[in-house]
Amino acid sequence: MATVLLSGCGKQSILSFKSPQTHQITLLWWWMLAAASIVFLGAVVMLTVAWFRRGTRGLPFLGERETLTEGLVVLFGMGIPVVALVALFGVANLYVIKNSEAPDPRTTALTVVVTGRQWWWEVSYPGTRAVTANEIHIPVRTRVDVIALTADVIHSFWVPQLARKIDMVPGRRNRILLYASRPGIYRGQCAEFCGLQHANMALEVVAEPASAFRSWLSRMAAPAASTASASTGKSLFMSLQCASCHQIRGTAAQATVGPDLTHLMSRRTLAGNTIPNTPADLAAWIHNPQAIKPGALMPDLGLSSTQVSELVSYLETLR
Repeated sequence: MATVLLSGCGKQSILSFKSPQTHQITLLWWWMLAAASIVFLGAVVMLTVAWFRRGTRGLPFLGERETLTEGLVVLFGMGIPVVALVALFGVANLYVIKNSEAPDPRTTALTVVVTGRQWWWEVSYPGTRAVTANEIHIPVRTRVDVIALTADVIHSFWVPQLARKIDMVPGRRNRILLYASRPGIYRGQCAEFCGLQHANMALEVVAEPASAFRSWLSRMAAPAASTASASTGKSLFMSLQCASCHQIRGTAAQATVGPDLTHLMSRRTLAGNTIPNTPADLAAWIHNPQAIKPGALMPDLGLSSTQVSELVSYLETLR
């Protein structure tokens, strides 16, 4: 019972639709379940009859009733499956897939580029300098054209409450329509096994009112604010390997191996949505990232507690 109750729960349920596209997918799923249930129950009925009449020679029914048995076999074994599969195939291809496929860019108001990496998501907004990680912000009730790329292996972009999944294949550009009917935070996941930390490669889509989105995008496009505080931590960041992997716009750190940290503390999570973005979790991540996400490209630099504390003090200013 627990398995049944929990199987469709959580923030990644396809049955908890929050967009017109996923509403259609949910309806298709229910129709597929209904068709499969009818065929399954028909097979169970025939097996039950066969069991009780197992001592009968030939088909389970005798004489004039043998025709009824043959009819049931044809109906549940051929007729209903063929009709159901053809109907579902037609609805899925002519209606559901057509309405959830890559949109015409002329019909969308915003373009977002999402690049899958092992094991995190880079998010950028063409036409601006805004770059973030593992968090996609979009305005509600707005058609968004998502361009899906990969920087290494095959990944799969999937936010089940908002859109169907699409693959991210090296050397190719894939696209999908992202639309949120109401404000909220919707969890997404890489749906293609991509290595050791595949299960910890998640993201969040934050759908917010248009005014709030414009304010957020303006902040993300700006360089890091200069501050006189935490100067020791900033010097450490620039002198250690941190600046060899990360970018902080407005500073000398311009690497693109790891996530852009320009507005790090504006994000809700760290490490591909693995841990919350709090000072304590950030310190634990810097101190020993392999203990939290084994196999991640971020190495253990062997920093002292004092160095970690100074780095966290500086990173906390990046909002």
